[in-house]
Amino acid sequence: MVDPKMFWVGFNMVKGIGSVRFKALLDIFGNAEAAWNASPEALAEVGLSRKIIDSFQRVRKGVSLEQIWERIQSLGVLVLTWDDEGYPRHLKEIDQPPPVLYVRGSLIPEDEWAVAIVGTRRVTSYGRQVAEEVATTLAHSGVTIVSGLARGVDSIAHQAALNAGGRTLGVLGNGVDLVYPPENRRLASQIMEHGALVGDYALGTPPDGLNFPPRNRIISGLSIAVIIVEAGVTSGALITAAFAAEQGRDVFAVPGNINAPQSQGTNRLIRDGAQPLLSPQDVLESLNLTMVTEHQAIRVALPTDPIESRLYKLLSREPMHVDEIRAQANMPIETVSATLAMMELKGMVRQVGGMNYIAVREQPETYEA
Repeated sequence: MVDPKMFWVGFNMVKGIGSVRFKALLDIFGNAEAAWNASPEALAEVGLSRKIIDSFQRVRKGVSLEQIWERIQSLGVLVLTWDDEGYPRHLKEIDQPPPVLYVRGSLIPEDEWAVAIVGTRRVTSYGRQVAEEVATTLAHSGVTIVSGLARGVDSIAHQAALNAGGRTLGVLGNGVDLVYPPENRRLASQIMEHGALVGDYALGTPPDGLNFPPRNRIISGLSIAVIIVEAGVTSGALITAAFAAEQGRDVFAVPGNINAPQSQGTNRLIRDGAQPLLSPQDVLESLNLTMVTEHQAIRVALPTDPIESRLYKLLSREPMHVDEIRAQANMPIETVSATLAMMELKGMVRQVGGMNYIAVREQPETYEA
């Protein structure tokens, strides 16, 4: 039986077809398989340029989706699409989320409490100390650490989270079947055991300077806050900070020596409105992350409250706006909103954007690659 995700993977290999064009193809053709098999004339009618159609045809004629899918399976890579329950909720809520995510390792519901720690590759001893301290404190508090597996701050943050017994996610600017830089192979293996390597580039995609700025939107998208430890004025970490601000994430920056090149970017972020990070507690208190373990415990609680039961019965897998829920339940909007918030923490419902909710009919799962 053909797995429909194969066709998502196929489109993921076509340059020029990103989330916007792919969504348009799904809307018009109904599913990825029908779009994959569409004629050039049909693709032209939906607005694709001749250049993109030619690119698509080269990929379609030049690859075997069955062989690619076999390789994905043989490597134990999990493919998540917009249609999957396991697609990270925070990432799905950003503008133009990647249609396909490749995962090596596991994503679990608790990874929703994630904070990104990024910074320069040329980290100072001060930056190393801060990155280790912050990652360790957050990991001990049950927060998942997200970073980019790069040299410097990224690697330090990943390793500190692991050493603290926490979880960490490495977001790659290449295929998840490759590790870059190569000296991080052991670190990557540890991350897969206690988190996951994640990326939206097709298997076999080599690391390239052009790949890293787009992947930074995934780093911030997976997180509820981003911490910039050290960054020069041209550092890629500043791109992550910009994406975080666009996505409505909290941005923290570590202040540093005004004469140190590694602190020029972070000091400017603070000048421009980022929150200065003076202690790991600043993040925990600002985001109420001191309650992470309590929130995680709430997830396994059974729905015994009569108001929760009433709202739960109204919901299905089809999104329903909070105003419609309120009208059908005939309850005050304050009661409905507060109850839905608690039900979301329990994993009973999920907000899918725009104050629309769906029911989760099973307890949250662990998504293994």
